[in-house]
Amino acid sequence: MAEAGAGLLEQLKSCIVWSWTYLWTVWFFLVLFLVYVLRVPLRINDNWSSVSMFLNTLTPKFYVALTGTSSLISGLILIFEWWYFRKYGTSFIEQVSVSHLRPLLGGVDNNSSNNSNSSNGDSDSNRQSVSECKVWRNPLNLFRGAEYNRYTWVTGREPLTYYDMNLSAQDHQTFFTCDSDHLRPADAIMQKAWRERNPQARISAAHEALEINECATAYILLAEEEATTIAEAEKLFKQALKAGDGCYRRSQQLQHHGSQYEAQHRRDTNVLVYIKRRLAMCARRLGRTREAVKMMRDLMKEFPLLSMFNIHENLLEALLELQAYADVQAVLAKYDDISLPKSATICYTAALLKARAVSDKFSPEAASRRGLSTAEMNAVEAIHRAVEFNPHVPKYLLEMKSLILPPEHILKRGDSEAIAYAFFHLAHWKRVEGALNLLHCTWEGTFRMIPYPLEKGHLFYPYPICTETADRELLPSFHEVSVYPKKELPFFILFTAGLCSFTAMLALLTHQFPELMGVFAKAFLSTLFAPLNFVMEKVESILPSSLWHQLTRI
Repeated sequence: MAEAGAGLLEQLKSCIVWSWTYLWTVWFFLVLFLVYVLRVPLRINDNWSSVSMFLNTLTPKFYVALTGTSSLISGLILIFEWWYFRKYGTSFIEQVSVSHLRPLLGGVDNNSSNNSNSSNGDSDSNRQSVSECKVWRNPLNLFRGAEYNRYTWVTGREPLTYYDMNLSAQDHQTFFTCDSDHLRPADAIMQKAWRERNPQARISAAHEALEINECATAYILLAEEEATTIAEAEKLFKQALKAGDGCYRRSQQLQHHGSQYEAQHRRDTNVLVYIKRRLAMCARRLGRTREAVKMMRDLMKEFPLLSMFNIHENLLEALLELQAYADVQAVLAKYDDISLPKSATICYTAALLKARAVSDKFSPEAASRRGLSTAEMNAVEAIHRAVEFNPHVPKYLLEMKSLILPPEHILKRGDSEAIAYAFFHLAHWKRVEGALNLLHCTWEGTFRMIPYPLEKGHLFYPYPICTETADRELLPSFHEVSVYPKKELPFFILFTAGLCSFTAMLALLTHQFPELMGVFAKAFLSTLFAPLNFVMEKVESILPSSLWHQLTRI
């Protein structure tokens, strides 16, 4: 709350400073207009008579031109502010205030505040600036033929975007091909198949490769795209495992004979790991969860360095299905490390385990009366930590927003990752009594802890502002992309919009009712100059006439 109050105070200070700056700038240019354009004399002894004569000789056209010009200038400022806000997510005037004016006035620099509040330090911020919008392969991605295509058959909608499928094609070429494929006819056919955009052309190429010999990658393609059920996909993956295991053992013996054999062994390793992981996912889909857990554990022991597949996230989901919470905690203790790239699965699973200890007896009314216990405080802090990492997840878990099929690629901390997590883990949260109630009561408190999520972080590095654009590329058009934080219009866009609207209305009224608006304008200017006139009369009565005469001649 203290941080939120400090942030609000800084924002209010910035708005007040720039409001006065804006008003004084307008007043300054108005004075220049009067002096250099209208040639109004500034000598004090005849100033008021000149001003009175000038006001009496003004025509309604002047007021129309003045208010119209003011409206035009305000409109141009508004258009520029809106463009800058849409492009960079912040107001240009406020950005200048934060960067240049506030340090001159003794304000707190955002960068130093961010560095003091962020627990990850400079290294995480630097790493985030380099790869803040890196797209990751979804560890829990579905099967195209057995799941994505069936959705298309039923609804007529395409659950995958072209951008997402293009990323998958690039992954397949990276994992399943190597430079020596042209030496083997079947692998050469598959190398072309992974580049094909037409699904039927890819499937036909896979069948053509199988006619030559037992090709593991051909079986993978058929299992992913041709099989219409998980059982069919599992059968094809078992055939792929038999062929891939043989290729892996042969290339393992030859890997030190040259760079060509080393690249081939790397490719065969990727193929084998992919097949075993998908077989474990088939077992999980078919209800053989314990078998899936064993396969995943064996795979992680056999290939501990292949972290790019994120098999531990598949393992966490399977262990939660078994309600083996102690094993889940052991996996989290190994992978929830600050040096590893976190995920929504890790953060929200940790929050679920801590919420499980207190959620069955948690009551917001009782907690407000007696305060939070240590266990409840730990659970709330874990929820805040998870929400700060990915703020899109709670609305899906609380069913405030409808779920869709998860994409094949996700953006860390984005809406795509939230969908992928909630799609498989919503059932686990529902299974823990009171967990969703605790989440519902506490998750919004995260936003009060982080006054400016776009500019600073609390437990993690600042939230990236590019997630919305990347998620729109990954998610289908019929899905309403979740946006965080909601880009509320800055003060100066609202201020300029109001000023533009007000002056435009004055111009219209002056054009329609010139006599009446002329009277109002003269009355307004007389009232505006009344305090200054009063001060000048007091000064004339106090100062000697000779001194006053010398001052007026300066």
